[in-house]
Amino acid sequence: MMHASDASQRAGELAAQVFALVQACPAGRVTTYGWIARALGLPRGARMVGWIMNESGVGVPAQRVLNSKGELSGSAAFGAPGRMRALLEADGVVFIDRDTVDLKRYGWNPQTDLSPAALQSLLEAARQHPVMVSSGLVALLDHDPASPLTHASPPDETPATDIEQPKLF
Repeated sequence: MMHASDASQRAGELAAQVFALVQACPAGRVTTYGWIARALGLPRGARMVGWIMNESGVGVPAQRVLNSKGELSGSAAFGAPGRMRALLEADGVVFIDRDTVDLKRYGWNPQTDLSPAALQSLLEAARQHPVMVSSGLVALLDHDPASPLTHASPPDETPATDIEQPKLF
């Protein structure tokens, strides 16, 4: 586990990167929690992206982030039934049923829709401007097995990789 201030700093950097990716998703397109996580190098991090999106503020088009099936899984965070859908429809997104968007038509995957250089530049720029996150979010990220915060060793501890591993025959 990281020290509290280190964990808070890293969580703020990670949140800034998530928000930057969501802001890069063009109007009329949608992305998924999983695509954002994989663009960050966190293949099992969709849940963490969802937690971070719960703290998004003005200027982050959170309505553009859906689950892996193209469903409006985060719509409760928009305060009124139908608000998330209305925001997406205002962006030009057409639904295939009540709560589902066709990801083949409207999906925006930062790993395939941005060049590797553009993706790296966007993430590095965002990392330089961490955002304030709640202590609750830091605690969630600090204890999730898929989180990069969980795997970071404090500076005064020996990383587990330096421990001699038993040989298997």
